[in-house]
Formats: sequence, C-alpha cells, structure tokens
Amino acid sequence: MHAQLAPTEMVLTQRSHARRPTLEDVARQSGVSKSTVSRVINGEDRVRAEVVSRVRHAISELGYVPNQAARQLVTHRTGAVAVVAAQPENRLFLDPFFDLLLRGVRRELALHAAQAVLLFVEEDDDYPRVADYLGGGHVDGAILFSLRPGDRLAEIVDRLGVPAVFGGRPLPGDRAGEHPGQARVDGDNRGGARLAVRHLVSLGRRRIATVAGPYDQENSAADRLAGYRDVLPDDASPHLVERADYTRQGGADAMAALLDRSPGLDAVFVASDLMASGALQTLRERGRRVPEDVAVVGFDDLTSIAETTDPPLTTVHQDAEEMGRLMVRLLLDPATGRTGPADGSPRRSPDGPPGAPSVIVPTRLVRRASA
Repeated sequence: MHAQLAPTEMVLTQRSHARRPTLEDVARQSGVSKSTVSRVINGEDRVRAEVVSRVRHAISELGYVPNQAARQLVTHRTGAVAVVAAQPENRLFLDPFFDLLLRGVRRELALHAAQAVLLFVEEDDDYPRVADYLGGGHVDGAILFSLRPGDRLAEIVDRLGVPAVFGGRPLPGDRAGEHPGQARVDGDNRGGARLAVRHLVSLGRRRIATVAGPYDQENSAADRLAGYRDVLPDDASPHLVERADYTRQGGADAMAALLDRSPGLDAVFVASDLMASGALQTLRERGRRVPEDVAVVGFDDLTSIAETTDPPLTTVHQDAEEMGRLMVRLLLDPATGRTGPADGSPRRSPDGPPGAPSVIVPTRLVRRASA
C-alpha cells in the first residue's frame, strides 16, 4: 500500500518536477533574442528602455531565475550589494527614515536583478569582520550610511578597492571621511532648515528655538543647525539650542530643557520628525497650545509620523526612498547623477570630492497644522 501524500506535499512534489523557465522561454515571451535577454539580465546599457521593460515583465510573468553561478562566470558580478549601517541594529529599525531609505535601496536593486546584504557595525570588533566580508568577493559594491566622524569604513572600502556610495557627507575636517572619488548622496539639509526657520519668521514668531541632532552624525545635524543660524544669525542664542539623539524621547527631553531655560519661546524647529513628535508631547504636557503658543516645524516628512501627530506636523520633505534608489544607481552606474537640471531633481554637490558623483537631493516645506 502506498502512503497518500498530504495536499502540501503534493504541491511541493508537483513544483519540484515542473520544468523551470529557461532563457529561451523569456526570449520567446518577450519577442527578442536570447542575447538581448542576456544583456538585460546582465545590466548592459545597449538595450532600449522599452525592450528592457518587456524582458523584465516576461521574467516576472514566467518566474524565471537566472543561473547565478553561470552568470557570475560571465559577468564577474555576484548580484549582491552590501548595505552597511554604522549604528545599532535595534535603533536602525526604530527609525522610519531608514526604513524608507532601505526600501529605495531594495527596490532599485531588484530592477538590476540584485539583492542587498545588510551588515551592522556597532563595536570595534565588527570592523575586521565587515572588512573580511567586503574584501572576500561576496558583493559587487557597498552602500554605507550613518558613519560617525573618524569612522574607519571609508578607509576600509578605499583600501580594498570596493566600489562604494555613502549616505551623507563627512563633517568638515573629518580627514577619515574624506576620500577622493567616493560618491555620496545627501539631502539638502541646510537649505531645508532655512525653509523651516524662514516659515516660522513669516508667521511673526520672534523667539525661535531649535532641537538639533547629535554631534556624532555625518553632516546632517551640523547642516540643519547651520541653516537655522543662517536665518537667525543675531538671535540664535545658545539658550535656544538643544541637542538630542534623533529619537522621540530625545526630542521630548530636549523640548523640556528648552522650556526650562526659555519659557517665553514661541516656536521651535526640530531636526527630525521623530524628535518633533516627542517635542509635541512635552508641549502638551506643559500646557502649551500648538501652534497658538508655540509653532513647531520638523524635518523629513515621514507621513507615518507627521500626519498622525496632534496637531499634524508642518515639516521639511526629503525623499528618503529616492535617496536610496539614487545610491544604488550611482553604485551600479557611476555616470548617473553627475549633473542635473535645476528643476527640483538631484544636483551635483559643489563641495563633494573631486571626480566623485556626489549629489544633493532637494527639500521642500510641507505645511500642516503645527505651524
């Protein structure tokens, strides 16, 4: 007597015996030659965009999976990119900004038939491990972000000759972060901060404070504080500036410290939406009405936060997902983003390293009820 297969086992057995789609099947489905399909899979740039779209659609419909071993022999590529974050894993996944950034990275890599390998650097012992992995031929390049001043990762990828793109720019004078030829992607942090503070000034606010980011970030915290001071060069008293750690609790504590020192403040620019949500909580607990008593502007435009705070948060929008996509494009095609039109699209950074396709993603103010 033969044992009867369970329904799940039958499905698995049927799949295991089904013929896997081949390169020929994709070519037939998309109406092109096998060599054209191969060029699309290998990411070559000699194929029209319309043909690329048709081939990718056929690949998706058929469920075709390229033979990675054979592909690697031909292209000398692994189809994997390391995404290296120099901050604790638990903190990374609590920040919606990084979730959007990673989403952009993953989606753009998928268009290039590549995948992300996520690596974390939290302790000194992590550097040799990450260096061994990056230098072992496991990935085609690396995307790195949240580097602290003096971080060794920039020097490591430079020494190993691994193609790399960095999120954010190094702080001025950070010799460890300055490596000519390394591409960087950043938001217009300083310009966005100016938009926020000018808006508060236009509302007639006269005692404008700021909750700035921490010192140990790339350039974002320094640039946003500089943008605040650009607009208020004579009024930016040290008593109106408090630093926090880009967390909700950090924003709440910083707002409390500002109110203790300057109870008459009537506006605050907060350097992230997550911190702004904490600042709003403190203002509510202290009996301050927003925006009647204190107007609040954040930074990032994370809709999961900005649209759900009470009141909804006026904030500076930067496209985190597009920044992630752009980092992948710069890594896989260094010519992308070297120049850009002045129409709101990413532009070449004037202070990037010579020869590096470093770009700045524009920002804009999104007005809601908090200011």
